Amino acid sequence: YTYQMNLNSSFTGDDNLYVRIKSGNHSGYSVAKTENNTYLSAGNGNADALKVDKIWYSTPVGENSTVFIGPKVENYYMHGTTPSIYKPVLKAFALGGNGAAYGASTSPGAGWIYSADNGFAVSSNFTTKSGNSTGMLTDEGATSWATQIGYTKPRYSVSAIVNQKYNGWADTSYFTTDDGALRPGDGNSTNIGLRGWWRPENTGTATPSISVGYDTSETDATGNSSTTAYFVGLTWQDMINADDRIGIAFGQPQKHEDDTVDPFLYEVYYDYKVNDSITVTPTIFGGTAKNASDVETDMSGYVVNTTFKF
Repeated sequence: YTYQMNLNSSFTGDDNLYVRIKSGNHSGYSVAKTENNTYLSAGNGNADALKVDKIWYSTPVGENSTVFIGPKVENYYMHGTTPSIYKPVLKAFALGGNGAAYGASTSPGAGWIYSADNGFAVSSNFTTKSGNSTGMLTDEGATSWATQIGYTKPRYSVSAIVNQKYNGWADTSYFTTDDGALRPGDGNSTNIGLRGWWRPENTGTATPSISVGYDTSETDATGNSSTTAYFVGLTWQDMINADDRIGIAFGQPQKHEDDTVDPFLYEVYYDYKVNDSITVTPTIFGGTAKNASDVETDMSGYVVNTTFKF
């Protein structure tokens, strides 16, 4: 199980102090990052302890800018453009492919977003691991600095991101092979992500909404240092019942340039709202990868998520 409380407090009516309190008892494959990429978006492994999972403060500056600061925040909460509208079951499929470009870590951080009235947005933010002891943005602190530019209209969006990681930042990707995560280098990498999504004018038709992503990543090593990844997510809404959702996602997790096996991951689910507060989501998933022992492995599984929201 996972239990989560989202607390939002405003002091001026425009600002927001966000606190997420979370607990859970997941273990093994449901919270494994690179072990076949099976981490569930709904998974939490706090061993039944109730913890403050996220906390940050945001406030507008002028008419088009917002600034963020907090002791527990991830880069992607401070981006100006939504990279994907696909709702994942496996966390690997979040953000249009949760690889090195969008992969983050809950840490002290700060950021800024500029959103123009015409749909253009640009954002820049950073998080620093162990920022409370070694100092934020210092040579001793592992840092992820992400800058995103995007353009959004009601039915489509395109965006690009550059995420620079420094000073021993460990790869926090949920969408990678073991080799893709364990690349040579001293923790410095340049990670580029391209994203786009489109949705039809009406739901309940045979035409799905489409989200796509493509990533490249390069460390500072002299060889065996680059990876690529791609993602496709399809969603059909209101097909059988009102407010239901059929989701299909597939793609290539972050692949090392010398991998002899082409990794692949997929999921298929049906999201059914029993009522306004309860949703049931049966899912099948699977894929192929090469593990750290250079052995090709095939994986398949299923899960039924039941969500109570109030």
